[in-house]
Amino acid sequence: MGILDGKRILVAGVTMDSSIGFAVARVAQEQGATVIISNFGRALGITKRIAKRLPVEPPVLELDVTDPEHLDRLPGLLRDHVDGLDGVVHSIAYGNPETLLGGKFLDGPWEDVAQALQVSAYSLKSLTVACQPMLTDGASVVGMTFDGSIAWPAYDWMGVAKAALESCARYLARDLGPSGVRVNLVSAGPLKTLAAKAIPGFEDLESMWSTRAPLGWDETDQIPTAKAVCALLSDLFPATTGEIVHVDGGFHAMGA
Repeated sequence: MGILDGKRILVAGVTMDSSIGFAVARVAQEQGATVIISNFGRALGITKRIAKRLPVEPPVLELDVTDPEHLDRLPGLLRDHVDGLDGVVHSIAYGNPETLLGGKFLDGPWEDVAQALQVSAYSLKSLTVACQPMLTDGASVVGMTFDGSIAWPAYDWMGVAKAALESCARYLARDLGPSGVRVNLVSAGPLKTLAAKAIPGFEDLESMWSTRAPLGWDETDQIPTAKAVCALLSDLFPATTGEIVHVDGGFHAMGA
């Protein structure tokens, strides 16, 4: 038996098989869950192809979390496959690397900042509210962050967006707690995903982990992060909400 036996889970934001979302979908299936994944636009075709690499090929939904029409129709699309949701994974973020990342904090234009905040932070609320009619008592929402409590080299406006995401998760935890819905985040160390490759200077972040993470860190291995997400999706944390679980080899707890 797996810790997610019988659970129905939406993993939003699966693109490549190197993505955290893909690893979460795989581990969730291995732990007994029925999984649905989503993407949109030109990336949707890629998602449909890589879905075949999962242990069980899941349904792939078209979902742009910034499009009100997509959000409004989401419960209907989900009902074509499941009669309820026990878990939602938010693995979605975007910031224009040409204007917002790699040392461009002082020059970031508001239009691009607004897009980054909507896609990377506000969408946690948008997605969760869209799924709310499907959420069961005891459901779990889990999002992905990269420690937004401090300023990082190169991360710039995405760091601001992650800080907003973390605050959003706390308010969602407050408002959805009475419905029995938990909302938590996993703060992963740097991983070689498609999103990370788009960040100029991200290799500087990766190099820090080799000397400061007491457990060590493999930036090519998404499975430890995926396992933490799946643990939060399970019934093993029934009284935990508004939390940020670090999966970073212990880096966050070390001084200089």
